[in-house]
Amino acid sequence: MNPRVNRTDCADCESRGKSVFCDLHKEELDYLNEEKGCAVYKKGQIVFNAGAYPHGLFCVKEGKIKIFRIGDEGKEQIVRLAKGGDILGYRALLSGDKYASGAEALEDSKICFIPQKAFLTLVDGNGILSMQLMKLLSKDLKNAEHRMIDLAQKPVRERVAEALLYLKNTYGFEDDGITISVSMSREDIANIVGTATETAIRLLSEFKHDNVIALNGKRISILNTQELLKVANVYD
Repeated sequence: MNPRVNRTDCADCESRGKSVFCDLHKEELDYLNEEKGCAVYKKGQIVFNAGAYPHGLFCVKEGKIKIFRIGDEGKEQIVRLAKGGDILGYRALLSGDKYASGAEALEDSKICFIPQKAFLTLVDGNGILSMQLMKLLSKDLKNAEHRMIDLAQKPVRERVAEALLYLKNTYGFEDDGITISVSMSREDIANIVGTATETAIRLLSEFKHDNVIALNGKRISILNTQELLKVANVYD
């Protein structure tokens, strides 16, 4: 059972400006405040499991989340990463389907839960929110198509480099300006790339040897962004 936390007023939430709820009117924010619940998910704790039916929407207030699927052979594939302001489980909620993926906290995270009825009431009454959801769906579809092409056509070395850039673009840097602001196991990195953990470890070691990155436990620092972009075969 997740410990409940004091509900932050949505109008004062620092993450709301980055979410689909950024343009809600005051009355809608008041309604959202009344209907939502907030809880802390500890590192490694499951937010929801694939195959379950959604009963509402999860909105990340603080923290980092991985969205993953388990293949037929039991191997995990990380399909997306989430941060403060992101919503989870909205596609299954809108379509009435079961969750196709599961979600797990990468670090202690505060997540708000909006019941299905409340969420759909807001969507029905706010055209801007509906448009924000359409844009989010389009973005997710674009990213899924891009990922599918990468997995099919890009060499593993390029995919590992691109995964590091994805982590940087998603979570940013620590105060030192080079260390990616998330702690990721080598297995998690392999599960983003879609390769064996041993292969990810070897390629990370090669990047370290070439002074492209630095490794400190589960922390990764990017020393040469331009070289990493070149290896990933992407444009900044």
